[in-house]
Amino acid sequence: MRTALYDPAGGYYQRSDLERWGREGDYRTSPERSELFAATFARYFAKLYDGRDAWSIVECGAGDGRFAAGVLRTLAERFPQVFAATRYLVYELSDDALRRARERLIEFGDRVEFYADFERVSARRGIYFSNELLDAFPVHRVIMTGDGLSELYVSLDSEDRFVWSAGSLSSVRLAEFCKAHDLSEGQIVEINLAIDEWVARVAGKLEEGFLITVDYGEEAGELYDPLRRPNGTLRGFSRHAFVDDVLGQPGECDLTTTINWTQVKGAGERVGFEVVEFASQDRFLLNAGLLEELELRLRQVDSEAEKLSLSTSAREMILPGGMASSFQVLVQRRATDYTD
Repeated sequence: MRTALYDPAGGYYQRSDLERWGREGDYRTSPERSELFAATFARYFAKLYDGRDAWSIVECGAGDGRFAAGVLRTLAERFPQVFAATRYLVYELSDDALRRARERLIEFGDRVEFYADFERVSARRGIYFSNELLDAFPVHRVIMTGDGLSELYVSLDSEDRFVWSAGSLSSVRLAEFCKAHDLSEGQIVEINLAIDEWVARVAGKLEEGFLITVDYGEEAGELYDPLRRPNGTLRGFSRHAFVDDVLGQPGECDLTTTINWTQVKGAGERVGFEVVEFASQDRFLLNAGLLEELELRLRQVDSEAEKLSLSTSAREMILPGGMASSFQVLVQRRATDYTD
């Protein structure tokens, strides 16, 4: 999964010949669906601003910079004091996406910094934000057999096709992780050990502020329910459709899994984060002022087509059963009085 997504030469996220985003691509994230997504989060960020002369917003897995542009424009237009204090850091592994982000954010000059290496990111106070980042972390895939846990590896068959092959666990952490869950024989689950490492890395940089995570996930009890998820959640996307064989064309499609929110919260607690808010994305956006943002923007546009587009995108963000209702927002806070 790591190679298929992030290989420098042929990884899905590294390729410049693929149209990944939008209607013509493989998927549409919330910033592509509506400018209201970034604007509403900008309002929320402004409420978290603590009045300091300088603070940072770090966007992790920033893609082509669309969300960053929406946040910065909203802050500049309606929260000038916050904008003046804001240093925006774009972290993105994909060279292709980082190039696009640089082009999109050129109007904000030296207020924006760009990083492909997270170790170089330095922001001790402020916000670390990600949207659909954790679901793209490479996972371990394990299966419960009559003889206990085995890990599913990728091998070649006699015709040089990629196939699954069971073997011994690659890490004792996998067995320890599964002790907390009653897995049934034949059940397959994905274990995202990188989540714990990611939260710890953020905590190592952030002395005071917030870790805000937007993604699609479930609590552990639902995610590892053998009746609901007997084969796990690993899946591929291409042209907005599911890919039946995730091993069939590595580097050609997006790969993802549903994240374990119980794990994310627990990882945060161990390094000094407390949960401030956890809600479905639609509920979060409503509480953060999406409808107020819609009203403001409707007054700023003249054409009926623009007004219809805004209203339609707002409905997509909040309609029951829509895309936003299957996503969640987790806000965790880290205070300066925490000691490791």
